[in-house]
Amino acid sequence: MFRARTRVATAHTTHQTDSMTETESIAYDVVVIGGGPVGENVADRTRAAGLTTALVESELLGGECSYWACMPSKALLRPVIAQADARRLPGLAQAVRGPLDTRAVLARRDDYTSHWHDDGQVTWLEGTGTDLYRGRGRLAGPRTVTVTAPDGTVTTLTARHAVAVSTGTRAQLPDLPGLADVKPWTSREATSGKAAPGRLIVVGGGVVATEMATAWQALGSRVTLLVRGKGLLNRMEPFAGELVAEALTEAGVDIRTGTSVESVGREDGTVVAVTSAGDRIEADEILFATGRVPHTDDLGLETVGLEPGSWLDVDDSLRVPGTDWLYAIGDVNRRALLTHQGKYQARIAGAAIAARASGSTLAEEPWGAHAATADHHAVPQVVFTDPEAAAVGLSLAEAEQAGHRVRAVDVEFSSVAGAGLYGDGYKGRARMVVDLEEEILRGVTFVGPGVGELIHSATVAVAGRVPVDRLWHAVPSYPTLSEVWLRLLEAYRDN
Repeated sequence: MFRARTRVATAHTTHQTDSMTETESIAYDVVVIGGGPVGENVADRTRAAGLTTALVESELLGGECSYWACMPSKALLRPVIAQADARRLPGLAQAVRGPLDTRAVLARRDDYTSHWHDDGQVTWLEGTGTDLYRGRGRLAGPRTVTVTAPDGTVTTLTARHAVAVSTGTRAQLPDLPGLADVKPWTSREATSGKAAPGRLIVVGGGVVATEMATAWQALGSRVTLLVRGKGLLNRMEPFAGELVAEALTEAGVDIRTGTSVESVGREDGTVVAVTSAGDRIEADEILFATGRVPHTDDLGLETVGLEPGSWLDVDDSLRVPGTDWLYAIGDVNRRALLTHQGKYQARIAGAAIAARASGSTLAEEPWGAHAATADHHAVPQVVFTDPEAAAVGLSLAEAEQAGHRVRAVDVEFSSVAGAGLYGDGYKGRARMVVDLEEEILRGVTFVGPGVGELIHSATVAVAGRVPVDRLWHAVPSYPTLSEVWLRLLEAYRDN
């Protein structure tokens, strides 16, 4: 099943250098290391600008998002959320009282990952005119990349204008006694699991932890969520984590905050985790969702004066300072570990590479064509739990820490007619953070069923620096969830 909109492929092919015993050297205008959505978009943009481009990928073309993150996780979560929505509606609730068909959900997930084959992705890439090299790509000095193919063949690629590193991140695992013997789940195993474990421990309180707790609890697992901090989703407004935690608890998840894992092991196939509180928790699997580290440890960074294993700092055109050829795009630069934001960076970087190659003057001013300004001011994110949590821009605390004079305006979704129509007992909250000096929005957060589809309106308002007075003239349709905008603006004017 090839889904063109997501570029998820259907069958596995290998397009690599011919089997050779000697090193071959080939010159391109641009060489991209990493063939996930970010690398694909860089290649697409530079090829569209007429630059010869090579893309190097050691795993599946399409990367983490297509096979082990965005697509499979949301395929797992969509039936969970749809069922929860249906249960809020009299006349429909009775029809969906039974459990989800876990095998059917997993089968649909498999379709959306194209059964972990990437032929469709390869076909798309070839259509752009990009050359694909299968193998491990490493820097070997300025403008030089070596590719070690699966058969051991080494090909040297040189770049006339740019090398773009888009190698992303991998799961970070803690240094715990017994961890290696446990064979823990990371996000990859959690999104590609073939069956619901009877008991699942999830360690972490962020996006991966909350989404996977939501999915596997609904698919039949008994989930224990161990959170080191005080609550969930600590990078969002506090009420987001509170509402998600309340719903997870109601769904049957055992949430334990202020709890860390001290040791793990397997006894007769059963995972045993000992916590900082001295509790002994048994499970069939344990998932560590405790952060990400950059995929740069074996990238050859030392050959260009950079530290192996480090995050790569960049300017707003995504170029590594001190070089005129090296770009780091997507998660690897740590600006925003989100696929859509990485693709945005790829569009900016592709345009910047093309402009520099042609000798054109760059528009590097804030919000210019060659500056990834949104990374600083307007990064949107949706957490696909039930309820959903969606945010863009700065939280109240972040805005205050940045030195802005701001005021937070909160409203409950219960004040919106569309929320009640969406489902009985609809519970959610909205907040906008208003800059009192510039009269623009610094950030917006929505929590509630279905709010993921609201966040782009907030993104437009934040990125566009739309004055609050002008937002008053953006009339929301009645009766929709979007009427929350009117309630927010009313609350701001009335106080």
